[in-house]
Amino acid sequence: MIVVTFEKTFEMKKTILLLSLIISISVAAQDESVKALKSATEKKIKKDDTDTSTKAWRKGGLYSLNISQGSLNNWAAGGDNFSLSVNSLLSLYAFYKKDKHSWDNTFDFNLGYVNTTSLGSRKNDDRFDLLSKYGYALRPKLNLSGLFNLRSQFFEGYTFDNNVKKLSSNFMAPGYVLLSLGLDYKPTKNLSIFFSPVTARWVIVRDTALSNKGAYGVTPGSKSNLEFGAFATINYLKEISKNITYKGRLDLFSNYRRNPQNIDLFMSNVLNIKLSKVLSATWGVDLIYDDDVKLFGPNQSSPGLQVKSLVGIGLLVKF
Repeated sequence: MIVVTFEKTFEMKKTILLLSLIISISVAAQDESVKALKSATEKKIKKDDTDTSTKAWRKGGLYSLNISQGSLNNWAAGGDNFSLSVNSLLSLYAFYKKDKHSWDNTFDFNLGYVNTTSLGSRKNDDRFDLLSKYGYALRPKLNLSGLFNLRSQFFEGYTFDNNVKKLSSNFMAPGYVLLSLGLDYKPTKNLSIFFSPVTARWVIVRDTALSNKGAYGVTPGSKSNLEFGAFATINYLKEISKNITYKGRLDLFSNYRRNPQNIDLFMSNVLNIKLSKVLSATWGVDLIYDDDVKLFGPNQSSPGLQVKSLVGIGLLVKF
């Protein structure tokens, strides 16, 4: 009896010991598996050099609308009894860059209207401007580029001399179409400096009354004039801060065929300051000098520097 009991006890201890050993090995294996999984999840994934998921396009723009109104009644200092001014700006951009290819596109549309009791209603701003530039990289910051530019206005414009209204502009009168091949230097993503010694520019005056006068340098009766010369443009677009955006552009053109020393200038500047989610302050300054635009001086027969400055507070939408 004693022997049988001892054997049974010994067999039981062996079974318990074996089960303990199996459990210990299983736990150890699970622990190593958990460690391996944890290590794998903590590893940083290295991006494949051939991955092209980076966005090639940068797109955006802004729209601003400024409205101001004033009225006077028995005002000793004088002035218009009623005045209303509305100005709007639409500015869009789409920039593409991939490998050695780049394509920059901008479109601006300005339109303004003013109404006063003394002078009636008239536009005080009207311009659309499309600029498209393709580039092939020769060096990291230097491109061989082709440029296309279209600039004009949509509606009739008038000058007023002693309250006598005279037609001065119309749709594509003048209109400027420019084709250019040159070098484009981009020291930063916000700045572009383009220069071309080989540029063709068409000055279009499709309004018959203006073309018959030989306005904007066309031969009287002709509705277009081809100019050939050198061209340079500097473009700068910068978000100075989250709420401040500046856009500037300077165009210079010299006509080889006539008075090349008299360089045509076009410069635009737009500063937007966002005051709240829906309100902003906008300041726009444009400068234009064209030797062929002889609407100034005695008898409106001389060229002159055209300056336009508009300041307003109103709606601003960025996208």
